[in-house]
Amino acid sequence: MALALEDTPPAPAAEQIVRFINSLRRYLLGLLLTAVALTIALYFVTPALLDLLQDHLDQELAFFTVAEPILARIKLALFTAVFVLMPVFTLLLWTALAKPFRIPVAQRKWFLIFTCLLFYGGAWFCYAITLPFGVKFLLGFETAQLKPLISVGEFVTFVSVFILGFGLIFELPIFMVFAARAGLVSRQAFEKNRRYAVLVISIVAALLTPTPDLINMLLMAVPLYLLYEMGIIALRLLRS
Repeated sequence: MALALEDTPPAPAAEQIVRFINSLRRYLLGLLLTAVALTIALYFVTPALLDLLQDHLDQELAFFTVAEPILARIKLALFTAVFVLMPVFTLLLWTALAKPFRIPVAQRKWFLIFTCLLFYGGAWFCYAITLPFGVKFLLGFETAQLKPLISVGEFVTFVSVFILGFGLIFELPIFMVFAARAGLVSRQAFEKNRRYAVLVISIVAALLTPTPDLINMLLMAVPLYLLYEMGIIALRLLRS
């Protein structure tokens, strides 16, 4: 019976995706409740987090509605909860993907480790390098007649979206490896389509960087292309 199961050909991609969604659905309620509980707990530390972001980006903030400061703190607490829970999200993701795509336990551990490392690396890169450059550029349009007055709600949304977005974008190599292992895209296809990868990366960088200037675009595009090449190198080392 065991041999028969091992010899069973893998299910089509569409069927694998349906199984993945069904597996993931079982964990969503518990994950949602955990995120809500952590958001409530983190709400009480959001003043310190907001001060940290203001000092890092050297910004003075204002609010324009009575509820905006509270809503901004809730948004910041929710973002921080997602940021903190990313290893849990990652564990559930690879647990759900493991069975339909037949990922061995040993490989699952490496997927988990590198997914977390790449996410937090991308978030740090955005926080430490891209955001300061971007904010400085955008506020460089200040004149004697035009003074910036930044809403706390918009500030929290802006920072949160870009940090989270950079973290997710930096997952590129791990999902290249997964796509090849799952038989969705071959290493040869990644190598053959480098020119299209450069085009897509340039478009993504233009959309996600907080400013339209070339310098900030390159600050995202160059690391993304290097990550693309890292994915190809990893596939070669894994002989995929």
